[in-house]
Amino acid sequence: MRLDRDVFVRGHGMRLPARLRVDDAVAMGQCQPRLVARTDVESVSVSEGESAAEMAVAAARVALERAESAGQDVDLILHADTYHQGQDLWAVASYVQAQTLRNTCSALEIRQMSCGGMAALDLATAYLTAAPNRMDALLTTSDRFCEPGINRWSTDPGTPYADGGTAIVLSRRGGYARLHSIVMYADSDLEELHRGDEPFSPAPFTHRIPVDFEAAKQTFTKRHGLSFAINRVNGGQRFTIKQALADADLELAEVDWIVLPHFGYRRLESLYFREFGIDPARTTWEWSRTVGHLGAGDQYAGLGYLVDSGRARPGQTCLLVGIGAGYTWGAAVLEFLSAPRWSVTPGSAVVG
Repeated sequence: MRLDRDVFVRGHGMRLPARLRVDDAVAMGQCQPRLVARTDVESVSVSEGESAAEMAVAAARVALERAESAGQDVDLILHADTYHQGQDLWAVASYVQAQTLRNTCSALEIRQMSCGGMAALDLATAYLTAAPNRMDALLTTSDRFCEPGINRWSTDPGTPYADGGTAIVLSRRGGYARLHSIVMYADSDLEELHRGDEPFSPAPFTHRIPVDFEAAKQTFTKRHGLSFAINRVNGGQRFTIKQALADADLELAEVDWIVLPHFGYRRLESLYFREFGIDPARTTWEWSRTVGHLGAGDQYAGLGYLVDSGRARPGQTCLLVGIGAGYTWGAAVLEFLSAPRWSVTPGSAVVG
Protein backbone atom coordinates (compact mmCIF):
# COMPACT_ATOMS: atom_id res chain seq x y z
CA MET A 1 0.00 0.00 0.00
CA ARG A 2 1.36 3.36 -1.07
CA LEU A 3 0.48 5.96 1.53
CA ASP A 4 -1.34 8.99 0.14
CA ARG A 5 -1.54 10.65 3.56
CA ASP A 6 1.33 11.51 5.84
CA VAL A 7 2.01 9.05 8.68
CA PHE A 8 5.11 9.43 10.82
CA VAL A 9 7.07 7.62 13.49
CA ARG A 10 7.13 10.17 16.28
CA GLY A 11 8.80 8.25 19.11
CA HIS A 12 10.07 4.82 20.13
CA GLY A 13 11.26 2.97 23.20
CA MET A 14 12.82 -0.34 24.22
CA ARG A 15 13.08 -2.33 27.40
CA LEU A 16 15.81 -4.96 27.00
CA PRO A 17 16.96 -6.87 30.09
CA ALA A 18 20.58 -7.76 30.75
CA ARG A 19 22.27 -9.93 28.12
CA LEU A 20 23.25 -13.54 28.67
CA ARG A 21 26.23 -14.53 26.56
CA VAL A 22 25.73 -17.69 24.51
CA ASP A 23 29.11 -19.03 25.65
CA ASP A 24 28.03 -18.64 29.26
CA ALA A 25 24.71 -20.39 28.59
CA VAL A 26 26.61 -23.32 27.07
CA ALA A 27 29.03 -23.42 30.00
CA MET A 28 26.12 -23.47 32.47
CA GLY A 29 24.47 -26.34 30.59
CA GLN A 30 21.47 -24.28 29.50
CA CYS A 31 21.91 -25.15 25.84
CA GLN A 32 23.82 -27.63 23.73
CA PRO A 33 26.64 -26.25 21.57
CA ARG A 34 25.17 -27.78 18.42
CA LEU A 35 22.01 -25.65 18.79
CA VAL A 36 23.90 -22.37 18.60
CA ALA A 37 27.01 -23.30 16.63
CA ARG A 38 25.69 -22.00 13.31
CA THR A 39 23.59 -19.09 14.53
CA ASP A 40 26.56 -16.78 15.23
CA VAL A 41 24.43 -15.14 17.91
CA GLU A 42 26.60 -13.64 20.65
CA SER A 43 24.07 -13.03 23.44
CA VAL A 44 20.36 -12.77 24.22
CA SER A 45 18.34 -10.51 26.50
CA VAL A 46 16.99 -12.50 29.45
CA SER A 47 14.47 -11.34 32.04
CA GLU A 48 15.14 -12.48 35.59
CA GLY A 49 11.54 -11.91 36.66
CA GLU A 50 10.10 -8.93 34.81
CA SER A 51 6.99 -10.04 32.91
CA ALA A 52 6.40 -9.43 29.24
CA ALA A 53 3.61 -6.96 30.02
CA GLU A 54 5.82 -4.96 32.39
CA MET A 55 8.53 -4.68 29.74
CA ALA A 56 5.95 -3.42 27.24
CA VAL A 57 4.88 -0.70 29.68
CA ALA A 58 8.49 0.38 30.25
CA ALA A 59 9.06 0.68 26.50
CA ALA A 60 5.75 2.50 26.00
CA ARG A 61 6.56 5.12 28.61
CA VAL A 62 9.81 5.97 26.84
CA ALA A 63 8.13 6.15 23.44
CA LEU A 64 5.30 8.37 24.70
CA GLU A 65 7.68 10.73 26.48
CA ARG A 66 9.84 11.08 23.40
CA ALA A 67 6.82 11.61 21.16
CA GLU A 68 5.34 14.13 23.60
CA SER A 69 2.07 12.21 23.32
CA ALA A 70 -0.54 12.47 26.06
CA GLY A 71 -3.80 10.63 26.55
CA GLN A 72 -5.81 13.06 24.45
CA ASP A 73 -3.41 12.59 21.52
CA VAL A 74 -3.60 8.79 21.30
CA ASP A 75 -6.58 7.30 19.46
CA LEU A 76 -5.50 3.64 19.34
CA ILE A 77 -3.34 1.24 21.33
CA LEU A 78 -2.23 -2.05 19.76
CA HIS A 79 -0.14 -4.59 21.63
CA ALA A 80 1.49 -7.44 19.67
CA ASP A 81 2.89 -10.57 21.30
CA THR A 82 3.45 -14.28 20.69
CA TYR A 83 3.50 -15.90 24.13
CA HIS A 84 2.38 -15.67 27.77
CA GLN A 85 2.25 -12.08 29.02
CA GLY A 86 2.21 -12.77 32.76
CA GLN A 87 -1.45 -13.56 33.49
CA ASP A 88 -4.12 -15.93 32.15
CA LEU A 89 -7.40 -14.87 30.49
CA TRP A 90 -6.35 -11.25 30.66
CA ALA A 91 -6.50 -8.14 28.47
CA VAL A 92 -2.82 -7.21 28.29
CA ALA A 93 -3.41 -4.22 25.99
CA SER A 94 -5.69 -2.74 28.65
CA TYR A 95 -2.89 -3.18 31.18
CA VAL A 96 -0.54 -1.22 28.92
CA GLN A 97 -3.20 1.48 28.64
CA ALA A 98 -3.83 1.59 32.39
CA GLN A 99 -0.13 1.85 33.22
CA THR A 100 0.57 4.62 30.70
CA LEU A 101 -2.14 6.87 29.28
CA ARG A 102 -5.28 5.88 31.20
CA ASN A 103 -7.37 7.24 28.34
CA THR A 104 -10.49 5.76 26.72
CA CYS A 105 -9.39 4.79 23.21
CA SER A 106 -9.53 1.20 21.94
CA ALA A 107 -6.72 -0.97 23.32
CA LEU A 108 -6.38 -4.29 21.50
CA GLU A 109 -4.05 -7.29 21.48
CA ILE A 110 -2.63 -8.73 18.24
CA ARG A 111 -1.23 -12.24 18.21
CA GLN A 112 0.17 -13.00 14.77
CA MET A 113 3.41 -14.50 15.98
CA SER A 114 6.64 -12.84 14.84
CA CYS A 115 4.86 -10.65 12.29
CA GLY A 116 2.58 -9.12 14.93
CA GLY A 117 4.48 -5.85 15.12
CA MET A 118 4.23 -5.36 11.37
CA ALA A 119 0.52 -6.25 11.45
CA ALA A 120 0.00 -3.61 14.14
CA LEU A 121 1.83 -1.05 12.01
CA ASP A 122 -0.40 -1.83 9.05
CA LEU A 123 -3.64 -1.70 11.04
CA ALA A 124 -2.70 1.47 12.91
CA THR A 125 -1.80 3.21 9.65
CA ALA A 126 -5.19 2.38 8.18
CA TYR A 127 -6.93 3.48 11.39
CA LEU A 128 -5.17 6.84 11.61
CA THR A 129 -5.78 7.71 7.96
CA ALA A 130 -9.45 6.67 8.02
CA ALA A 131 -10.62 9.84 9.82
CA PRO A 132 -9.16 13.36 9.76
CA ASN A 133 -9.33 13.92 13.53
CA ARG A 134 -7.19 10.91 14.51
CA MET A 135 -3.66 11.77 15.61
CA ASP A 136 -1.48 9.14 17.33
CA ALA A 137 -1.34 5.37 17.85
CA LEU A 138 0.73 3.63 20.51
CA LEU A 139 2.10 0.29 19.28
CA THR A 140 3.81 -2.04 21.74
CA THR A 141 5.28 -5.54 21.64
CA SER A 142 6.64 -7.79 24.34
CA ASP A 143 7.54 -11.37 25.12
CA ARG A 144 9.32 -13.35 27.80
CA PHE A 145 10.41 -16.73 26.48
CA CYS A 146 11.09 -18.91 29.48
CA GLU A 147 10.54 -22.41 30.76
CA PRO A 148 8.53 -24.45 31.32
CA GLY A 149 6.65 -23.52 28.14
CA ILE A 150 9.53 -22.28 25.99
CA ASN A 151 13.16 -23.29 25.77
CA ARG A 152 14.76 -20.23 24.18
CA TRP A 153 17.52 -22.37 22.64
CA SER A 154 15.69 -25.46 21.36
CA THR A 155 12.05 -24.53 20.76
CA ASP A 156 13.00 -23.08 17.35
CA PRO A 157 16.54 -24.30 16.51
CA GLY A 158 18.49 -21.73 14.53
CA THR A 159 17.01 -18.73 16.31
CA PRO A 160 17.76 -18.07 20.00
CA TYR A 161 14.78 -16.34 21.61
CA ALA A 162 15.12 -13.23 23.77
CA ASP A 163 13.02 -11.25 26.25
CA GLY A 164 12.08 -7.61 25.85
CA GLY A 165 9.53 -4.94 25.13
CA THR A 166 9.41 -2.40 22.30
CA ALA A 167 7.15 0.50 21.40
CA ILE A 168 6.62 3.12 18.73
CA VAL A 169 4.25 6.07 18.48
CA LEU A 170 2.76 6.40 15.01
CA SER A 171 1.40 9.86 14.30
CA ARG A 172 -0.31 12.19 11.84
CA ARG A 173 1.25 15.16 13.67
CA GLY A 174 4.78 14.76 12.34
CA GLY A 175 7.83 12.84 13.49
CA TYR A 176 11.42 11.92 12.72
CA ALA A 177 10.52 9.38 10.00
CA ARG A 178 7.78 9.22 7.39
CA LEU A 179 6.12 5.98 6.33
CA HIS A 180 6.03 5.67 2.54
CA SER A 181 4.55 2.18 2.09
CA ILE A 182 3.49 -0.93 3.92
CA VAL A 183 2.52 -4.35 2.57
CA MET A 184 1.14 -7.43 4.34
CA TYR A 185 0.78 -10.83 2.70
CA ALA A 186 -0.47 -14.19 3.99
CA ASP A 187 -0.32 -17.82 2.88
CA SER A 188 -2.45 -20.00 5.13
CA ASP A 189 -1.37 -23.14 3.25
CA LEU A 190 1.70 -22.93 5.51
CA GLU A 191 -0.28 -22.67 8.77
CA GLU A 192 0.33 -26.35 9.51
CA LEU A 193 4.08 -25.73 9.46
CA HIS A 194 3.96 -24.66 13.11
CA ARG A 195 1.07 -26.92 14.18
CA GLY A 196 2.11 -30.42 13.15
CA ASP A 197 -0.38 -33.26 13.44
CA GLU A 198 -1.17 -33.16 17.15
CA PRO A 199 -4.93 -33.12 17.90
CA PHE A 200 -6.45 -29.97 19.33
CA SER A 201 -6.23 -29.91 23.12
CA PRO A 202 -8.34 -28.52 25.99
CA ALA A 203 -5.50 -26.67 27.72
CA PRO A 204 -2.02 -25.28 26.99
CA PHE A 205 0.90 -27.72 26.82
CA THR A 206 -1.33 -30.80 26.86
CA HIS A 207 0.77 -32.62 24.28
CA ARG A 208 4.30 -31.34 24.70
CA ILE A 209 6.25 -29.04 26.97
CA PRO A 210 8.29 -27.09 26.09
CA VAL A 211 6.94 -26.15 22.66
CA ASP A 212 8.82 -27.82 19.81
CA PHE A 213 8.53 -26.05 16.48
CA GLU A 214 11.05 -28.41 14.89
CA ALA A 215 8.80 -31.44 15.40
CA ALA A 216 5.90 -29.63 13.72
CA LYS A 217 8.11 -28.59 10.80
CA GLN A 218 9.32 -32.16 10.27
CA THR A 219 5.75 -33.42 10.21
CA PHE A 220 4.82 -30.79 7.62
CA THR A 221 7.78 -31.48 5.34
CA LYS A 222 7.18 -35.24 5.43
CA ARG A 223 3.61 -34.64 4.26
CA HIS A 224 4.17 -31.85 1.74
CA GLY A 225 7.88 -31.93 0.92
CA LEU A 226 10.69 -29.60 1.90
CA SER A 227 10.78 -27.87 -1.49
CA PHE A 228 7.08 -26.95 -1.18
CA ALA A 229 7.70 -25.17 2.13
CA ILE A 230 10.86 -23.42 0.95
CA ASN A 231 9.32 -22.24 -2.30
CA ARG A 232 6.20 -20.87 -0.62
CA VAL A 233 8.14 -19.14 2.16
CA ASN A 234 10.58 -17.56 -0.29
CA GLY A 235 7.79 -16.61 -2.66
CA GLY A 236 5.82 -14.82 0.03
CA GLN A 237 8.88 -12.95 1.19
CA ARG A 238 9.86 -11.89 -2.33
CA PHE A 239 6.40 -10.59 -3.14
CA THR A 240 6.09 -8.58 0.06
CA ILE A 241 9.48 -6.90 -0.16
CA LYS A 242 9.22 -6.12 -3.87
CA GLN A 243 5.72 -4.69 -3.51
CA ALA A 244 6.66 -2.47 -0.57
CA LEU A 245 9.65 -1.14 -2.52
CA ALA A 246 7.59 -0.58 -5.67
CA ASP A 247 4.96 1.32 -3.71
CA ALA A 248 7.73 3.57 -2.38
CA ASP A 249 9.27 3.99 -5.87
CA LEU A 250 12.53 2.39 -4.74
CA GLU A 251 14.80 -0.48 -5.70
CA LEU A 252 16.37 -2.62 -2.98
CA ALA A 253 19.83 -1.34 -3.90
CA GLU A 254 18.68 2.23 -3.17
CA VAL A 255 17.63 1.50 0.41
CA ASP A 256 20.13 2.64 3.02
CA TRP A 257 19.08 0.37 5.92
CA ILE A 258 17.27 -2.95 6.17
CA VAL A 259 15.85 -4.17 9.47
CA LEU A 260 15.49 -7.95 9.33
CA PRO A 261 14.09 -10.40 11.89
CA HIS A 262 16.56 -11.29 14.65
CA PHE A 263 17.24 -14.80 13.37
CA GLY A 264 20.47 -16.74 13.54
CA TYR A 265 22.97 -16.09 10.75
CA ARG A 266 22.36 -19.29 8.81
CA ARG A 267 18.62 -18.56 8.59
CA LEU A 268 19.22 -14.92 7.64
CA GLU A 269 21.69 -15.97 4.98
CA SER A 270 19.20 -18.38 3.45
CA LEU A 271 16.15 -16.11 3.60
CA TYR A 272 17.69 -12.70 2.91
CA PHE A 273 21.44 -12.27 2.42
CA ARG A 274 21.82 -14.81 -0.38
CA GLU A 275 18.24 -14.66 -1.68
CA PHE A 276 18.20 -10.87 -2.17
CA GLY A 277 21.92 -10.12 -2.36
CA ILE A 278 21.79 -8.08 0.86
CA ASP A 279 25.08 -7.07 2.45
CA PRO A 280 24.80 -7.70 6.22
CA ALA A 281 26.49 -4.31 6.75
CA ARG A 282 23.29 -2.64 5.51
CA THR A 283 21.27 -4.41 8.17
CA THR A 284 21.07 -4.41 11.96
CA TRP A 285 22.61 -7.89 12.17
CA GLU A 286 25.70 -6.90 14.18
CA TRP A 287 23.42 -5.50 16.89
CA SER A 288 20.62 -8.06 16.65
CA ARG A 289 23.09 -10.90 17.25
CA THR A 290 23.68 -9.40 20.71
CA VAL A 291 19.95 -9.20 21.51
CA GLY A 292 18.20 -12.30 20.13
CA HIS A 293 14.75 -12.77 18.62
CA LEU A 294 12.15 -10.56 20.34
CA GLY A 295 9.06 -12.27 18.96
CA ALA A 296 6.86 -9.57 17.44
CA GLY A 297 9.26 -6.75 18.30
CA ASP A 298 12.34 -7.15 16.09
CA GLN A 299 11.32 -4.44 13.63
CA TYR A 300 10.51 -1.78 16.25
CA ALA A 301 13.73 -2.61 18.09
CA GLY A 302 15.85 -2.41 14.95
CA LEU A 303 14.33 0.92 13.96
CA GLY A 304 14.97 2.27 17.44
CA TYR A 305 18.55 1.04 17.38
CA LEU A 306 19.31 2.81 14.10
CA VAL A 307 18.03 6.10 15.51
CA ASP A 308 19.48 5.83 19.03
CA SER A 309 22.90 4.74 17.79
CA GLY A 310 23.13 7.70 15.41
CA ARG A 311 23.36 5.46 12.35
CA ALA A 312 20.13 6.72 10.78
CA ARG A 313 20.60 10.06 9.04
CA PRO A 314 18.06 12.50 7.57
CA GLY A 315 17.35 11.63 3.95
CA GLN A 316 18.13 7.95 4.36
CA THR A 317 15.56 5.22 3.77
CA CYS A 318 14.85 2.08 5.76
CA LEU A 319 13.09 -1.16 4.89
CA LEU A 320 11.43 -3.05 7.75
CA VAL A 321 10.94 -6.76 7.06
CA GLY A 322 8.83 -9.20 9.08
CA ILE A 323 7.83 -12.85 8.82
CA GLY A 324 5.72 -14.93 11.17
CA ALA A 325 4.07 -18.32 11.48
CA GLY A 326 0.71 -18.51 9.85
CA TYR A 327 2.33 -17.66 7.45
CA THR A 328 2.38 -13.86 7.33
CA TRP A 329 4.89 -11.44 5.83
CA GLY A 330 5.18 -7.69 6.26
CA ALA A 331 7.39 -5.00 4.76
CA ALA A 332 7.42 -1.24 5.14
CA VAL A 333 9.54 1.60 3.78
CA LEU A 334 10.41 4.62 5.93
CA GLU A 335 12.37 7.78 5.25
CA PHE A 336 14.28 9.45 8.05
CA LEU A 337 13.43 13.15 8.02
CA SER A 338 15.34 14.62 10.93
CA ALA A 339 17.38 13.82 14.00
CA PRO A 340 15.24 12.93 17.03
CA ARG A 341 14.26 15.72 19.42
CA TRP A 342 15.70 13.85 22.40
CA SER A 343 19.37 13.30 23.22
CA VAL A 344 21.01 10.07 22.04
CA THR A 345 24.48 8.69 22.54
CA PRO A 346 26.13 7.74 19.22
CA GLY A 347 27.19 4.11 19.09
CA SER A 348 24.83 2.81 21.74
CA ALA A 349 21.14 2.01 21.81
CA VAL A 350 18.92 3.45 24.50
CA VAL A 351 16.94 0.64 26.10
CA GLY A 352 14.69 2.66 28.38
